[in-house]
Amino acid sequence: MAWRSVGASNEDLIRQLKEYGVIASDAVAKAMIDTDRKHYSPRNPYMDAPQPIGGGVTISAPHMHAFALEYLRDHLKPGAHVLDVGSGSGYLTACFYRYIKSMGESADTCIVGIEHQSALVQMSKTNLNADDRSMLDSGTLKIVQGDGRKGYPDHAPYNAIHVGAAAPDTPTELLNQLANGGRLIVPVGPEGGSQYMQQYDKDKNGKVEMKRLMGVMYVPLTDLRS
Repeated sequence: MAWRSVGASNEDLIRQLKEYGVIASDAVAKAMIDTDRKHYSPRNPYMDAPQPIGGGVTISAPHMHAFALEYLRDHLKPGAHVLDVGSGSGYLTACFYRYIKSMGESADTCIVGIEHQSALVQMSKTNLNADDRSMLDSGTLKIVQGDGRKGYPDHAPYNAIHVGAAAPDTPTELLNQLANGGRLIVPVGPEGGSQYMQQYDKDKNGKVEMKRLMGVMYVPLTDLRS
């Protein structure tokens, strides 16, 4: 991609993404600057490319996290419920937390990262605490273990849902847990085949509309036995 780059630091990386137009808003830039990728990506944290984080899993490229924040930002408000499916090392979950907190405080805000590998759940908690222990201590941000394809009904409905791995087709259960007025973004398509980042918007009456955003390449959304 034309904006593929390497930053000398986290702040430099985000500056470049903003200059290239990947980041469109100051609030998204600030959430990403305040969430230093060195806590979440042990290799090449400031390279704009996916990086391995263990367990056969990668952390997405920074530009994809920037896009996710931009596409969801109008739904990331104080009091919102947010679900990050396949939360991996915890990076984007932390960005969601910081973005919403910068907009204001609400006791109703709930950000949930769900990951099926227990080792990644523990690693992400360690990463979040190394970054800023108050995120998990607040109770506003939670990391849970489970099959993200089934969502996480305990805190549904969600105003915003992000999925970090490719669903083979429309993720019906996640749409069921999307609040009226909410937005889901998810890569959809077969492993090794054509995949698209798709945006699903549910209106106030529960009607869903889908929009294709861009072609992507993600690992499949699976369970531990897959």
